[in-house]
Amino acid sequence: MVCLLSCKGKVEKTKPVFETISESIYASGIIKSKNQYEAFLTVNGNIDQIFVTEGDAVQKGSPILSVSSQTQKLNRENARLSADFADVHGNQGKLNDARSLISLARERFQNDSTLYVRQRSLWKDRIGTKVEFEARELAYQNTKAALYSAKVKYKDLKRQLKFTDSQSKKNLLISSELEGDYTLKSEINGKVYSLSKEKGEIISPQMPLAVIGDAKSFILEMQVDEYDILKLKTGLLVLVTMDSYKSKVFAAKVTKIYPMMNKKSKTFLVEATFTNPPDMLYPNISFEANIVLQTKAKAMLIPRNFLLNDSTVEKSNGDKTKIKTGLKDYKMVEVLAGLTANDQLRKPKE
Repeated sequence: MVCLLSCKGKVEKTKPVFETISESIYASGIIKSKNQYEAFLTVNGNIDQIFVTEGDAVQKGSPILSVSSQTQKLNRENARLSADFADVHGNQGKLNDARSLISLARERFQNDSTLYVRQRSLWKDRIGTKVEFEARELAYQNTKAALYSAKVKYKDLKRQLKFTDSQSKKNLLISSELEGDYTLKSEINGKVYSLSKEKGEIISPQMPLAVIGDAKSFILEMQVDEYDILKLKTGLLVLVTMDSYKSKVFAAKVTKIYPMMNKKSKTFLVEATFTNPPDMLYPNISFEANIVLQTKAKAMLIPRNFLLNDSTVEKSNGDKTKIKTGLKDYKMVEVLAGLTANDQLRKPKE
């Protein structure tokens, strides 16, 4: 304890004491749930149904609310009808007809081929007429071309049906995916901390609909002045006080220092996590913190309000002495040189 000597109407006096002092940086901020985020939808519409209430625990993928859109429902129904119409199994009759045409063309070709070979053999022996031979040859060529054409048409039809079937199913899948855009789902396992809209309200993609975050882990977000940011590093001890837990101090450590300064506030965002968190926490609770830069035991200390111009003290006999200071906190300052333990100081006049 600092020894203060004062009486009514007399000057306040003190002597240096030897105690532990810590140099720290003051910061303030708010507590956020880990992975906390504002949830949005990418579509317009009216809220059709809300599946949760504030405070409910949710799993990743759990529905939060849904938005109705008659246009999207009609688009999905059209996509389903197209998919059913273009289904390959549903068009099996067309393929069967095409296969039947191939069989018929093959039978005609085989028949005309046999007749052509027979007529060609006869014509070699000069049996029959040239006109009959040419007629058989022409019939053979025509049925050969017809068989080839029937095969090509069957192949094209099969490819077209497969393409149409695949395309229509993809369109149905896309439509179903788009319909999924009308349901807001949780991206994490956590808790619904806030619902900003009610059933029946019109929403747009710019409107936050819910705040969701981790129910067990919390992060301290602090704003640190640009003049102090270079002194910080991860792992530093942070002493935290909150109005919600009066007269209690909680320990945390710096976990992340964001490299971009806020131009308006001239501050940097710094994150910390509790080493021994309170039993109960909620997002947006405010706090004050001291980020401990270094600690020194058995340091010679005097009250800061006994300093003149940050480097001069006044002894009890009125002499003013220059001192060399070291670590400082909001009450005390370390004396590195210029004083002894027996020197008595008096408080400067304001």
